Amino acid sequence: MPRQVHEFDHPDRFVVGTVGEPGERTFFLQARQDGRITSVVFEKSQASALADRMDQLLDEVRETRGEQVEVPERFVGMPDTAPLDVPIVEEFRVGAMALGWDESSRRVVVEAHAVDEAGGDVPDIADDEADGQDTMRVWLTASQARAFAERARAVVSAGRPACPFCSQPLDPSGHICPRANGYRRRS
Repeated sequence: MPRQVHEFDHPDRFVVGTVGEPGERTFFLQARQDGRITSVVFEKSQASALADRMDQLLDEVRETRGEQVEVPERFVGMPDTAPLDVPIVEEFRVGAMALGWDESSRRVVVEAHAVDEAGGDVPDIADDEADGQDTMRVWLTASQARAFAERARAVVSAGRPACPFCSQPLDPSGHICPRANGYRRRS
């Protein structure tokens, strides 16, 4: 089956969202453009890492090309707090991600690649060869990228509260805390 590349060159929306209750949430990366929606499943840690790295990339662009490119220092505006667009249809599960700055368009490029069961190489950014993993590619302005990073951090932190002793997530019924020699702490 040929590789599918879901490309969004001017997305109306690009967000991280979840389905399910804290502790059992499934994380989605979702892009929408002109009524077309693509949703891919990825891990909470990938959401956190993408938000952090996106801000780092924008800070680097701001420092090195500050006069040529307008990059906001932080997100300013109304945050996107709406739920994921429906229907939520999982296109694939993300195995690898790529992030870059495209100098010609002055945009951030985000690529999410499907898990490769064969263990092949991750394609280069903007590589559209017929073979390889399915890919979602999204082009974002600097302000869209800052908004994405802010929402991603908010979604990640909206999970279960952390235990004050061991920092592991607390369940409503408590948890077995390793710092208390297995004593079951209640929240």
